[in-house]
Amino acid sequence: MKKALLVAALISLLSACSNTNENVERVPEKSPAALFEDAQELLEVGNFSSATKTLEALSSRYPFGPHANQVQLDLIYAYYKLGETAQALATSDRFIRLNPTHPDNDYVLYMRGLTNLEADQEVLQNLLGIDRSDRDPNLAQQAFEDFSKVLGRYPNSKYAPDARQRMIYIKERLAKHELSVARYYIKRQAYIAAANRGRYIIETFSDTSSTEGALEVMVQAYDKLGLQDLKADAQATLRLNFPENPLAQNS
Repeated sequence: MKKALLVAALISLLSACSNTNENVERVPEKSPAALFEDAQELLEVGNFSSATKTLEALSSRYPFGPHANQVQLDLIYAYYKLGETAQALATSDRFIRLNPTHPDNDYVLYMRGLTNLEADQEVLQNLLGIDRSDRDPNLAQQAFEDFSKVLGRYPNSKYAPDARQRMIYIKERLAKHELSVARYYIKRQAYIAAANRGRYIIETFSDTSSTEGALEVMVQAYDKLGLQDLKADAQATLRLNFPENPLAQNS
């Protein structure tokens, strides 16, 4: 079984390499300057598939050409626009690793964040408005870290304001996920886990819309655990911030 899986993986890898080579071979033989100009024109008109093939050919044929760094930056953008998450992230990581002091690294980190954030979105949620806050937040967390690096390392970057706004959105997303987990624990009668998760939301995401729900979970969990003092504290905080909430009243 393991041997079969290994053979399948090798076939897949060879096929991918073959496809890349075919893409490079289909691009006409031109000078680096001419290929670069072609790629720029394709990017400008939004033909990202052809632009990617041209940029890949340029990178393969002239890896140390005069436009080498810009080619990689353009590839990151083209991969992102095509939804090629793995390639965009790999190219971003390689660029930073090989060019740790490059002046465009703020852009690379920003694009890395956009790529992770885009991958976190789901078609059903975007098109049908379905709330899937319970899904794995790993990509959202990585995007948050990417944007945080932009702000931390390049506070004056032109990408910093947008990165900051996207972090606010991601924080809401992460808080909703934690609240979804906390409510799941309530349903499973795992009250200690629910209370701890609620407290984590209050401590980490106090500036999000999930704080009311987190306090509700804490009141419910402490009540079931018979921890009346802790329930009263959570209830008092709920009453102070959300006085109309039904659980805010003493019972």
